[in-house]
Amino acid sequence: MWGRNIARNLNTLGILAGVADINAENARRFAAEFDTEVITVDEALEKPGHDAIALVTAAPSHTDLAVRALDSGKAVFVEKPLALTVAEAERIADAAKAADKPVMVGHLIRHHPVFRHLLTMVEDGAIGTLRHIAARRIAPGRIRDVESVLYDLCPHDLALIAALTGMAEPDQVACQAICHVTAGVDDIVSAQLSFGDGVTATLEANWYNPVKIHQLTVIGSEAALIFDDTRPWPEKLMRHAFRAGHEDGMVTLERGEAEVIPVPEGEPLREEMANFADAVAGQTEPLTGIDEALYVQRIMARMQDAIDQSKLSQTKMPQTRML
Repeated sequence: MWGRNIARNLNTLGILAGVADINAENARRFAAEFDTEVITVDEALEKPGHDAIALVTAAPSHTDLAVRALDSGKAVFVEKPLALTVAEAERIADAAKAADKPVMVGHLIRHHPVFRHLLTMVEDGAIGTLRHIAARRIAPGRIRDVESVLYDLCPHDLALIAALTGMAEPDQVACQAICHVTAGVDDIVSAQLSFGDGVTATLEANWYNPVKIHQLTVIGSEAALIFDDTRPWPEKLMRHAFRAGHEDGMVTLERGEAEVIPVPEGEPLREEMANFADAVAGQTEPLTGIDEALYVQRIMARMQDAIDQSKLSQTKMPQTRML
């Protein structure tokens, strides 16, 4: 259970004040494991003396719970997605502004030491000029019956794109989806984004697959970086000399040896919770704060619009019969 992982890290940091769960047995078990108290959801949201709350709840509940917590003067960590609509996300943002409290969203991979190293390399020019970002997140696991794979998995990679592009708004968003398990809840999503500076991005998210793939490829004018989170830690980040262009009227492709990029090990969730604790204490801004969350929410909305338009056009296609 992801909530237990959040509680474990908050407890390690010495800032866990209590646990609440709609499942009373889970609450008792977690409280015993982490030597803390069981509190009700209302107490967690409104009890004085608690500085912050971490919401690891179903996505449809995020908006109301986050706004209640902010209205009671608490900082908020909320698991992704922040919300299911832009309007809901903006409601949380407005409450955060009124309360003058930080909101941090669980875009976990932004806190991954390997991605942070990759981002620094890109910013330092290790691949030349950024040209293309390709994200694949194939994650067999819990298939949800309310929010689609778009809202469950895409926030991670959209947050990475936000970091790599400086939260540039894409000029164009194309997206298609496939549903197999629950009617109206998409299981597979593929998207293409294009930005005004010529940078492009592709995303694939899929929970309807038996094999796990978590891979980010960042291609520049001189080289490419590949972050493969399914590899052993020493092999998670690779740099490939890679250059494509034209010479004497011919297309040329230059590829060099793959280079392993060493990155000190660290637990992304521990980094994430430590950043939240520092933000609550006023020592830093959340790495994955409300502005990034709103950016991700806007792009997800554009992706969903593209999916809806694609499905609408399919329903209008003339039906043919093969004789």
